[in-house]
Amino acid sequence: MAYAIKAAVRDVRAKTFAFAAQKTMYGGKHVREGDTIFLFASENEGGPGLIARGVVTSSEAVAKKDGIARQTPRVSVSIRVTAFAKRPLGRNQLKQFTDWDNGEPETELNFKFYRQATNKIVGVSDEAVAFLSRFF
Repeated sequence: MAYAIKAAVRDVRAKTFAFAAQKTMYGGKHVREGDTIFLFASENEGGPGLIARGVVTSSEAVAKKDGIARQTPRVSVSIRVTAFAKRPLGRNQLKQFTDWDNGEPETELNFKFYRQATNKIVGVSDEAVAFLSRFF
């Protein structure tokens, strides 16, 4: 399976990234070393959206805190970039795709990243991978 992460990114041209205790949704908690991952620099924090494709070089689940009933699973990941995006893809390009049941990869990405705009790691479908791959 492939994944995508939306996170705060300081240097969009870095060759490696490390993200600690990232929120996961839509299967993101299953990310493992060797998986393909698409990196979005969070627009909420000044980023441009999709910046890179990479491979997960390490993945570690973060232990849940005692005494808290509902907790979103969190994972720390390290990523090695394999390609940088050649054209933009972010909230502005995806916001028109709001028919949540149409099965389009653009709609999937809009739903998973921007319906609830928090930073997170998500699992993405094969159709979304094919769509995202066109940006490299």
